[in-house]
Parts: sequence; C-alpha cells; structure tokens
Amino acid sequence: MFGWRDWIFALKTFAAAIAALYIAMWLDLPRPYWALTTVYITSQVLVGATLSKALFRVLGTMLGAAASVAIVPNLVNTPELLIGAMALWVAVCLYVSLLSRTSTSYMPMLAGYTAALVGFPEVDAPGSIFDAALARTEEISIGILCAAVFSSVIFPQSVRPVLAARLGAWATDARNWIVGVLGNTLSFAESHADRLRLAARAVALDALITPLEHEDTTGKEQRRALMLLRQHMLMFLPIVSTISDRVTNLERAHALPDSMRKLLQDIKDWTNSDNDDPNAVATLHKAISEADPAGVKIPDAKVLACRTLAARLSDYVDLRQDFLMLRRAVATGEPPAEELAFRYSTQARTVRHRDHTMAGLSAVSTFIAIVAVNVFWIAVSWPDGSSAAMMAAVAMCFFATQDDPAPHMITFANAGIVGIIGAAIYLFALLPRATSFETLALALAPGLILCGIAMTQPKWAMWGIGGSVVGASTIAIQNSYQANFATFANGAISFVVGIWIAVIVTRLTRTVETAWSARRLRRINRLELVRAAQKKEAQDSLKLAALMLDRVGLIATRLDALPPEDSEDTAALLTDVRIGINIVELRRIDHDQPRPIHRALGRVLDGVAQHFSTTRQTPSQELLASIDETLDLIASFEDRDLRTAQVGLYGLRRGLFPDAQPYKPMVQHLKETA
Repeated sequence: MFGWRDWIFALKTFAAAIAALYIAMWLDLPRPYWALTTVYITSQVLVGATLSKALFRVLGTMLGAAASVAIVPNLVNTPELLIGAMALWVAVCLYVSLLSRTSTSYMPMLAGYTAALVGFPEVDAPGSIFDAALARTEEISIGILCAAVFSSVIFPQSVRPVLAARLGAWATDARNWIVGVLGNTLSFAESHADRLRLAARAVALDALITPLEHEDTTGKEQRRALMLLRQHMLMFLPIVSTISDRVTNLERAHALPDSMRKLLQDIKDWTNSDNDDPNAVATLHKAISEADPAGVKIPDAKVLACRTLAARLSDYVDLRQDFLMLRRAVATGEPPAEELAFRYSTQARTVRHRDHTMAGLSAVSTFIAIVAVNVFWIAVSWPDGSSAAMMAAVAMCFFATQDDPAPHMITFANAGIVGIIGAAIYLFALLPRATSFETLALALAPGLILCGIAMTQPKWAMWGIGGSVVGASTIAIQNSYQANFATFANGAISFVVGIWIAVIVTRLTRTVETAWSARRLRRINRLELVRAAQKKEAQDSLKLAALMLDRVGLIATRLDALPPEDSEDTAALLTDVRIGINIVELRRIDHDQPRPIHRALGRVLDGVAQHFSTTRQTPSQELLASIDETLDLIASFEDRDLRTAQVGLYGLRRGLFPDAQPYKPMVQHLKETA
C-alpha cells in the first residue's frame, strides 16, 4: 500500500517537525509545539506544493496576526463588538479565498483563521496581544521554513512526473475519443462519458499550476504554458463534440461525401501517428478547404453539415498541433517554438468561474458558527472556551470548498479524538520518562511517522493531519514537562465542542447536495446564454466558452456522486457550450449584415434568450421556424459571403433541435411541393 517514496515523505516530515520544535525551544518561544504542528499542516508530498503553501502561509500568518493586534485591544471592553469583528474578519477572508480556485486562496483563508488563533486566547490579557502575535508568527514561520527546507533538500518529489503522467493519460483518452468519432465507432453513452472525464481532469490541473511555478526558475514559463494547455484541453471538448454530431448526422442520412470520408480517415491516421510536422498540417488544411462545399449558394442540410464539419475539423487540427507544442513547452520550460494557431484559447487562460453565492453562504455560516461558539463560551464562563472558538474557525475554513463540509468536519473530529487519545498516552505514560530532547524525539517518532505516512494517501490524509496537529497541540510540548489532567481534559473537550458546533451550524445553514450544485452550475450556464443572446454589442466567444467549460469541468468532478436522473441531464452540457459559441459568433457579425438579415438574426437570438430563460428543455417550434426562415433569407443574398452566419445558425439548429427534420431551403421545398 505504501511505497518507498511514502516512507521517505513520512520520515523527512518527522525530521522537519523535530527540527522546528528544537529551534523553537532553543529560542525559548512560549508555544514551541506550534512550530511542530505547522510542519504537518504545511508539508505536501510534492515539493512545489510545499513551497507554494509555505509562501502563502507566511504571508497569511503575518496578515492574520496584524488583524488580531488591531482588533483585540481596541474592542476587548465591548465583547459583542469584539466577537462580531473577529467573526466578520474570518468570514470576509474566507469569502475572498473561495473566489480564487488556485493555491493563492490559501493566503486569505489563513489570514482569517490565524486572527482567531492569535486573538481569542488573548482576550483576557489584551495588553500582551502584540507579544503573542509576534510569538505565533515566529513559531509558525520556523515550522514553515523547516518544512520547505527538508522538502526541497531530502529526496524532493517534483510535480513534473505527476504532471507528465496526467497529461499522457489525458492525451491517450482524448485520442481514443477523437479516433472513435472520426471513425463513427463510438456509442453516445461512451462518447458522453469520455468527454466529461476529460473535462474533470483538465480542471484538476489547477492544483498543479502553482506548485509547478515554485519548483525552479523555469516554473513561470511552464505555468503560462500549462494554463494555455488547460484551456486547449477544455476547448477540445465542444470542438470534438460538434464533429461527432455532424459525422453521426451525415452517416445516418447516408449523406457523407466520399471526399469528406477520405478527409476523416486522413485526420484519423494523422492523429494516431503523433505527427506534428507543419507540412502535414498545411496539407490537411488544404484538404479541408477542398472538402468544404463553399461554392453552393443555396445550401441544404447536407451542405450545411459538411460546411460546419469542415470548420470544426480545421479547429481540431490547429488545436491538436498547439497541444503538442504546449505539452513540450510544459516539459522543457521553454516558450512555444511557434505562434499558437487555435484562435479560441490563446487569450482565455485565466478565465475561471467565481461562485459568489456559495462563497457568501460559506462566509455567513462561518460568521454564525464563530458567534455561536463565543456566546456559549461567555454563557458558561468556560476557562478554555477560546480553544473551541479557534477550532470552529479552523473547521469552517478548512472544509468550505466542499458541497457538504459536515462529513469532512466529522472525519477531522474523529482524527482529532484519536490524536487526543494518543496525546494522553504520551503525556501521562511516555513523556515523563523523556529526560532529554533526544528521548523526547524518539518517543514522538512512532506516532508522528504514522501520521506522516497516512498523509501520503488521499483516503487517510485527513486522519494523518488531524491526528498530528490535534495530538501535538493537546500535548502542548514545552521546554519542561508539564502535565495537568484537568487542563488536558479541558483542552480536549473544547476541541470536540468547537468542531461539533461548526458541524451543527454547517448542517443548518451551509450543506447542499452534490446534485443541487451540479444543477445550479448548469442553470448558471443557461443564464450565461441568455445574457450572450441579449447583448447587442460584439462579444468574445472564447471567454464565454472558457467560462462555460470551466463550469462543465466542475460539474464533471461531481459526476460519480450524481443520481442517475441528474447524470442523464449532464448530456446537454457541451451542447450548451456549442450553442454559446454560435450565439456569440452570430452576435459578432450581426452589425455588418444587411438590415433584413440583421432583424432576422435579432429575432432568432431573442428566441434563444427566451428559451434559456425558462426551465423548459424543449425549445418552441416558432424558434425552429425562425432559424429556417433566416437561413432562407441569407441564401437570397447571393452577392455576399455569409458562410459564418450559416454555420452559426446551423449550429444553433443542431444544438437546439437535434431530432428535427433536416433543413430544406424554401426553393427546394417549393419544388418538392410542386
């Protein structure tokens, strides 16, 4: 179960913790065990993750300590204002943290609960708040420094092999999907499952972007390349989804031209070959142009399908070529050798969904939990109530990113209880025999190494962190042995009370179901389509697609937890993105069209906005008729190149009405009627 790298991580984390404890005791800091616990909070298996977390933890600690110095002395005589100010500070910091889905979010979150860790224990002695804040900052900084040094020097584990493995697995699955699409050998269920897994894994790269930047001097260039690569990976989904729709539609109608069939086979062979020769790309683009029925003035469904298929095949060729180039840039740290060709992704690498609603809800819940613990503390005149307030703040911040934080809080509480039991054994049975620092380190070794090895496995990581941090904090190691059962029991009870008040408040005010979160993200995407259709000015299709695809990735990470009825609804996620791209393209060219076409496009887009502003899944037949009438109108302007409008309208038709009868131009319809 555990490999040699896992044991190396456990041993070096223990060594860093003991070194931090020794330095803090040598400097005669009041709570040296904070340095030890900081090592276990900061340490990550990958060296880049540890270094990035270390930097943001130092900055967050300094900011939180400064906030406690500003709040506590000035409001200590008005407990109501003090509690409100501390709770508000933690809540606002958490809100800011949740809006950022990168490693930088750790800094404001830490600034929030550090103020609680420093401030609440000092409310009875506000005159010493500055000394306490300085000491906590020193203790935490020592722990951070030791974690960073030991992680970097002793068998450092780079993020690059992990990243290379993930990109390789993603590329293999993506290639299998596109090859199946080009050969029309995938069922819808297989294709749908593949595309959502790809989305989830592309979004998961966010966790590796910041660690990669902090590993060495080439990290910044690799970070830029990886952000571009992530966006290319997401844009792959609607492009290939469109190709799949067009190929399937043409094959069912037995209308796929031989030239297009040969082109699909050529692109399939090129994809399987891993060939990135620019000459091969130029040859494929030439073949795509020749397969595009551009000369047809009055196109029917077959021509429009071939035309949109050619456009998306061209996008795919550029996308794949850029992917190979960016993947090399990520591996080498060198800038891409050539300018990127794919037009949708190059400027949208930083676009992310920001969930203000859930961030606000989490902040409000945190405020309520901290206030509730403090009211309980004051009501019962609890001497160690500050520890409960601290733990409530920590628990509310640690697990705020989860749809339902309560189970994770309970796991942390259970891990803490195990740590408390271990602390009791150490404090009252083993440590009285430790007469030197060396014997103290030997005594602590079994428990802390066991916690470190647990941290290497996602399933047990919370048990390792909770056991080490709560256990070491409860022992409260000082320069001299001090054991008081009443103090120990009081601290243990305050930990449990603080966590469970946080759990109760979370259950009442914050918990949401995974299915509800997924439905809400899709509803936000649909409202995004309404706004795009209603805007009269030109927009940026790449940013809209990037934002919608980011939400698709967030939904995809929840896919396994969704009930069957909600899993079926996710089938339309990428269709919504394709519709969004077509909406923005139509709006972009709208103002350059003759007045009749301008009015007709306006009617179509108004109909699209009306449809997505409701909960109806099936659009009205009036919208279908409006799209067909606009296609007929465009065909009557034979002196203008309106292929972009035709591609956009046909894309809307296929996205909104996949089961409708094939489009027939009015001229063809009249001939058949006659």
